[in-house]
Amino acid sequence: MLNELLNYVPANGLLQDRVILVTGAAMGIGRAVALACGRFGATVVLLDKNNQLLEETYDEILAAGLPEPVIAQMDMQTAEPEAYEHLVQSLYGELGRLDGLVLNAAFLGAFMPIKMHDVALWDQMLKVNLTANFYLSRACIPLLELASDPAIVVSSDTSDKVYYGAYGVSKAALDALMRLLAAEHDQDACFIRVNAIDTGPVRTRLRVLNFPGEVAESLVLPQSVVGPYLYFLGPDAGKRTGERIACGRLPADWRWPGEQQQDEQVQNQAQAQDNDHDSASEEQS
Repeated sequence: MLNELLNYVPANGLLQDRVILVTGAAMGIGRAVALACGRFGATVVLLDKNNQLLEETYDEILAAGLPEPVIAQMDMQTAEPEAYEHLVQSLYGELGRLDGLVLNAAFLGAFMPIKMHDVALWDQMLKVNLTANFYLSRACIPLLELASDPAIVVSSDTSDKVYYGAYGVSKAALDALMRLLAAEHDQDACFIRVNAIDTGPVRTRLRVLNFPGEVAESLVLPQSVVGPYLYFLGPDAGKRTGERIACGRLPADWRWPGEQQQDEQVQNQAQAQDNDHDSASEEQS
């Protein structure tokens, strides 16, 4: 089943007309998921604190001829509940719907034992990794309940390793939040599909900064782990809910089949343009 999820490629246009909000969308897994959702037809709401990188993701989606995304700049470390409620109200006014929510943004400030843990850093990691996700989920649920096939996907991670401190605690609690949401919305009247994905080590900024002794090139790229996200965000997942998918450590050269298909499409388009150019040159001569 894991291989099927990793190799999952949606049918073209499967996410057409859906609105999907992705946190941490400026880089890493969030950016990769946002681009992939756009490729299969979704209008993506890009939430992150880094406006410059958000604009780069926005420009890349537009340049690919995909549905125009929406930028939602927000610092999840400082934003309070009212900010999330205002965001959702604005989205409803501008887009009229919300079909998917990807809780991906994370903060890992440092590894340290509990007896030496910095209190301010503890609060910061709990705020970004847990409390902010509660604020956002709470604000989004009423709008998600109006959708015909709503979904929440959580980016999970290891939580029980020594010195993981507040990061480990917050990620364990986020898994618990996922299970609670899944159980509360596992009924036809207000069904929301809620699942978590632990991609294993991925070549993201968070990973590289916090594991300086690890060779970055030994890690799989973010765009290679989007398959499970796309599956659980779309109708093919049906009523599968409350699951936590652990991918383990993928080989660095693992590539998502959809990425390979996209490369082939680009090559075919380039070849077709070259052929058109050659034909035009022959006619002129």
